[in-house]
Amino acid sequence: MEQFAPVKRSKDGQPVRYLIVDDSVFARKNLARMIEGFGGQVAAEAGDGLTAISEFDRTHPDIVLMDITMPQMEGIEAAEKIVQAHPEARIVMVSSVGYQENIVAALQRGARHFVQKPVKPEVLYEVIKYVLGEDGAVATAAGAGV
Repeated sequence: MEQFAPVKRSKDGQPVRYLIVDDSVFARKNLARMIEGFGGQVAAEAGDGLTAISEFDRTHPDIVLMDITMPQMEGIEAAEKIVQAHPEARIVMVSSVGYQENIVAALQRGARHFVQKPVKPEVLYEVIKYVLGEDGAVATAAGAGV
């Protein structure tokens, strides 16, 4: 796998913490492997939108990676509820259902970005850096700038 410079929180230099939400255990494990390759840390996982909301409230992650199609509560609805309660939440929708209307609906309800499945690590890495913006810093080879 390609090497990625670790992405850290710029405010304290700590690893970026993620909530991974997908009804597929395989998809969650795959995303977890990618973010750990970016120097990130899995704060929690959820298999549906309802659990995602309670896990967000419990762990306050830096970024949520959320599937759209899930049982009990769809990802777009869960994203909307999380953002209503936590306007600072950074949610990236991750879905194979890349219909234009789903992407637009997710962005209108507070998601910050969208990544198409199957997820390519280099695409997810760039999206994470973009979504973190000023709050993220990429460590240099010498460890400076963290």
